[in-house]
Amino acid sequence: MLGVLNIPYFQILFHNVSAFDCYSCLIPRMDFLVLFLFYLASVLMGLVLICTCSKTHCSKGLVRGGAQIFSCIIPECLQRAMHRLLHYLFHTRNHTFIVLHLVLQGMVYTEYTWEVFGYCQELEFSLYYLLLPYLLLIINVFSFTLTCVTNPGIITKANELLFLHVYEFDEVMFPKNVRCSTCDLRKPARSKHCSVCNWCVHRFDHHCVWVNNCIGAWNIRYFLIYLLTLTASAATVAIVSTAFLVHLVVMSDLYQETYIDDFGHLHTMDTVFLIQETLVCTGIIPGLLVSCLCSVCHIWTQYLFLTFPRIVFMLGFVMVLSFLLGGYLCFAVYLAATNQTTNEWHRGDGAWCWHCPLVAQRLSAEPQVHQNIHSHGLRSNLQEIFLPAFPYHERKKQE
Repeated sequence: MLGVLNIPYFQILFHNVSAFDCYSCLIPRMDFLVLFLFYLASVLMGLVLICTCSKTHCSKGLVRGGAQIFSCIIPECLQRAMHRLLHYLFHTRNHTFIVLHLVLQGMVYTEYTWEVFGYCQELEFSLYYLLLPYLLLIINVFSFTLTCVTNPGIITKANELLFLHVYEFDEVMFPKNVRCSTCDLRKPARSKHCSVCNWCVHRFDHHCVWVNNCIGAWNIRYFLIYLLTLTASAATVAIVSTAFLVHLVVMSDLYQETYIDDFGHLHTMDTVFLIQETLVCTGIIPGLLVSCLCSVCHIWTQYLFLTFPRIVFMLGFVMVLSFLLGGYLCFAVYLAATNQTTNEWHRGDGAWCWHCPLVAQRLSAEPQVHQNIHSHGLRSNLQEIFLPAFPYHERKKQE
């Protein structure tokens, strides 16, 4: 880490390589920025396809077809090894993903503290914005710990009768007088047996490998806070890092570098150039220039990547993480606002996919359709999650 950070130092770093040399070497090839954008679009499209096809039979057919293809290509011994590894990671309780989570979070905050925080301090960024990721980290670690260690609502012989009276049976998804074949207990409404933890959970949402625990009635509030703070911390680190890099570009006058057009004339990459290149790339006006606006971004990215490779790499990681976590957070908030669980949403038929022909055929074949009878308004739904009533009932009965 440099002792004193000043403007001439950054200007020297950014002007060691001429803009024309960087410009000419970037045009004939696709650099990592284009690959990163392509990867991000592919991931987001894949998630959309998974969500839209999760309730249809076509997804199951695709999975079976893909498994058959891979079984013909991959040797049988390697298939068995992969099966054992996947079974250990996703179907048994282990701390692998907890360790991975802490390592990744530690690496991000180490890089943020070692470079971004120090540089931003010397550039006189507001200390409140720089300390915000640490505040979110404290809340995130606390809620993460509570999510891991809190009883999600395990059903036992002692509390079986109490859980049976918490929620009403809808006689479609949760019929009365059904016993768990594994636990040999009567299944309360909205409960489910977790095959990973090997116990029945009250108001079962899903099993999360990142916390090595089930998400149920008693720890769903901690999980939502954990998810919210994790998304906010990733987005905050991304915003601060982006502001730092943009500040360097502006401070070093990189956007005023020169380039040579097809006629051999020297021009400056100013705002007029950027607007003209944008219009040329979109086809709004004709142009004879070979480059486009993305080439200019390539020049800037090349300078930044050569100067601060760890910061740029960390920025790409937290940006992808912010998009993925943000999408899942919106889904989790929707479930909480409508008083649904992930298990119920997956098993039920959402109104948003009724237009799908495969779903419509399945609905016509089944006379009974699941309806959410547990939603009683936004305020009541959120109060049920963040202020669960059952622990207090159980405490009063014991007293």
